[in-house]
Amino acid sequence: MLSFFWLRCLLKMVKENIVVPEEILSFCCNGLQSSHHPQGSTSPPRAREPGEEVPGAMANHSPARNPTEVQMSQLVLPCHTNHRGELSTGQLLKWIDTAACLSAERHAGCPCVTASMDDIYFEHTISQQYINPPGQRDGKSGVCVGQVVNIKAKVNRAFNSSMEVGIQVSYEDLCSGKHCSICKAYATFVAQGPAGCKVKLKPLTPQTEEEKIEHSIAAERRRMRLVHKDTLKDLLTSSPSETAELETRDGSVAVPAEKTRVESVELVLPPHANHQGNTFGGQIMAWMENVATIAASRLCHAHPTLRAIEMFHFRGPSQVGDRLVLKAIVNNSFKNSMEVGVCAEAYGQEMSVSRRHINSAFMTFVVLDEEGRPRTLPMVAPEPGDGERRYREASARKKIRLDRKYVVSCKQTEVPLSVPWDQSNKVYLSYNNVSALKTLVAKANWALAREKEKVRMYTLEEDKFLSFRIEMSVCITSSRAFALLSDLRRRHEWDRHYASAELVQQVDDDDMIYHVVSQTLSHENKPQDFVILASRRKPCSKGDPYVVAFRSVTLPTHPASAGFTRGETLCSGFCIWPESEEMSKVAYYNQATPGYLNYVTTNVAGLSSNFCATFEACEKFLLKNKEDLIVRL
Repeated sequence: MLSFFWLRCLLKMVKENIVVPEEILSFCCNGLQSSHHPQGSTSPPRAREPGEEVPGAMANHSPARNPTEVQMSQLVLPCHTNHRGELSTGQLLKWIDTAACLSAERHAGCPCVTASMDDIYFEHTISQQYINPPGQRDGKSGVCVGQVVNIKAKVNRAFNSSMEVGIQVSYEDLCSGKHCSICKAYATFVAQGPAGCKVKLKPLTPQTEEEKIEHSIAAERRRMRLVHKDTLKDLLTSSPSETAELETRDGSVAVPAEKTRVESVELVLPPHANHQGNTFGGQIMAWMENVATIAASRLCHAHPTLRAIEMFHFRGPSQVGDRLVLKAIVNNSFKNSMEVGVCAEAYGQEMSVSRRHINSAFMTFVVLDEEGRPRTLPMVAPEPGDGERRYREASARKKIRLDRKYVVSCKQTEVPLSVPWDQSNKVYLSYNNVSALKTLVAKANWALAREKEKVRMYTLEEDKFLSFRIEMSVCITSSRAFALLSDLRRRHEWDRHYASAELVQQVDDDDMIYHVVSQTLSHENKPQDFVILASRRKPCSKGDPYVVAFRSVTLPTHPASAGFTRGETLCSGFCIWPESEEMSKVAYYNQATPGYLNYVTTNVAGLSSNFCATFEACEKFLLKNKEDLIVRL
């Protein structure tokens, strides 16, 4: 009790701005400590070490989660299902948009709006695999009431005022404990401040290897979104303008596209709005999916299944009280699938004439038989004018989707070494080229294998590949090193393995195709040649490296010839980081193909110093030419 008396005196002295003697302060503190410790103990409590568990507290050994990560688990109820008893795709889109928005706002610290939703490929119909016990079928493709949909969303990268959110959706059968992936998507959100002004976002620092890979490749996905319209335009320009013969595959007359047209209006009510008062983006997507399904049904006279959605693009907001006009029509029908175009327009008052185009998307549907196999669909006769344009664009989009799925969506180990290059897939080959190198750079298990003076050699052993990295610091600005190393025509000046490199095609400012002749002889005792796509990128933001990526492609103009052995490179290139105004770290990466493996292992084992000698020659080349006039990139 004595110590509390002195504590009251101490508080009174502090209030009256009286200087407290050190002896009184020490006495009060020691007295309080002794009242809370076992008798005779006057020592202060021991500070716990970082990570030490608190006695009696529940231990938590789970790894630190991304601060932007949002996990949502939804129990599927009857109100969430469609006529087949499966989870409605529109309901799933609502959940996806909600989880993604919560993740975006967790990072931004302010309201965020959906700007776009990238292509979504549905791998499974919800609960399709777990409908009935084996051997029992009732003709339905899914009954999922009582099952769980798990959604995980987290911000991959923040740009200036926009950010990319990655979403993974999986399905859980509570009875069997089985899990399966439903889809994966990427959404772009924009942070908004007062009065709708944009907010500058703080950068996001990735922690895990997976997060570093997604963070690095997000810049490539953003670049691909921005050039999507140009890719479609280029493909349409280079393709013939005639439409196909308008007869169905069973000989009957094609179905006029006009018969599939759907128009529906929705009144935006308070339950349809988000927490900012605007129409909820997920609700708009659900309405669009609904009218698209009706249009598809009118062509096939059956219940279609949604397989893919091409990018939702939100052009502007709508508010409570707006009327939303939703339009859909079948643009084109292929053998087993059809594309439905759908758009959403908004207007404020019933008598208003002007309408605002707020969203558009393209959806791919299939019709499954009782065995779950796609049925053959009737063909579509497009309307003259805009209908014929949409018909041709649908064919171009199908080719782009196939290229994108073939080149971009599959894992790096599934991509063939030399992919045919053409005008329609140039964006996706460039994306794959750069993203493959960035993925290799972000790997966490690099091990130092050799070090000779300033040159360091690292290796990375994975299931099917042995990769290596060679790096050193060079007294040159990173921009100049980038300009010199990205031109393969000069590589023979420092790399003795290169005999020559001819620029075959200047694709654009960032991508070039070279025919390279090597001085290395193959097992056939012939020199090797390569057709290489070189893709270069400047830093997207502070901390990013300059990137020069290489991969093999095939060109009709440069087939393999009898005088050479055609070689291939899967993933290689340079990353250049500025260390100071005049110093740069230059690193070369290579994912060794079988034909190159013996050369790599010989250097790793120390039986050869060719790598170090070549990189030292590279340094001399950079120092010699660093004062050269650099053409604007």
